[in-house]
Amino acid sequence: MKNQYAVFGLGRFGGSLVKEFHELGAEVLAIDIDQEIVNQFSHYATYAVQINAIDEDALKQVGIRNIDHAFVSFGENIESSILTSLLLKEFGIPKVWAKAHNEYHAKVLEKIGVDRVIHPERDMAKRIAHHIVSEKIIDFIELSEDHSIVEIIASKKVHNKSLSALDVRAKFGCNIVGIQRGNEIIVSPSAEELIFDLDVLIVMGHNDDINRFEKEGV
Repeated sequence: MKNQYAVFGLGRFGGSLVKEFHELGAEVLAIDIDQEIVNQFSHYATYAVQINAIDEDALKQVGIRNIDHAFVSFGENIESSILTSLLLKEFGIPKVWAKAHNEYHAKVLEKIGVDRVIHPERDMAKRIAHHIVSEKIIDFIELSEDHSIVEIIASKKVHNKSLSALDVRAKFGCNIVGIQRGNEIIVSPSAEELIFDLDVLIVMGHNDDINRFEKEGV
C-alpha cells in the first residue's frame, strides 16, 4: 500500500511539498485554515480541506489516523505549529516532521517528540555557502549537526586513480558512497573503480573529515 501524507499549512514550503507529492503520484491530504488557499491546491492534493488544525474533532473527521507521514508547515504561527504537532503525536501518526521558524521553536518541537525539525532557510543558506566557498563542492546536505553528504567535483589530481589507491576512509575518515559520471550514477562503487577528472564524488562523513578531504585529497 502507498504511504499517505498530510501537509498542514499551504504556504511557500507546504504548498511546494503538496505539488511535489502530486508530481510523484503520492496520496496527499492538504490542510489549511484559509479556504481560498485550499481551493488553489485542490488540483494537486488527493484531498484538500479547510479546517483548524488544532481542532481534534475536525482532524478525526478527515481521517488523520490513516496518515503515515505528516508535515506541519505553518508560517509564523508558532503556537499552531506546536499544538498541531503535539496533537499529531498523540494521534499516533508514525512520522511527524515540522518546519521551525527559529531555534526556540525548534527546541520546543524536539521536546514534544517531533520526528524531524526542518529548517529550510538555514539548510539552503548552508548549501549555498558551502558551494560558494569551494570551487569543488557543488551540493551539501546536512544529515546531523556534525555529519553531511557532499557532492565534490574530482580534479586532475585524482584522475585515473582507483578508490583503493586513494584509500579515502583510512586517510580522511569519510566514505565515497557514489560517483556521478555524466548521466550515470555508480552506487556503492567497488574498490577497483577508477575516478576520472570531473566525476562528481558523493561523499558522506563527519564535516571535519569531508572538509579535510576536499582540501587535501581531491
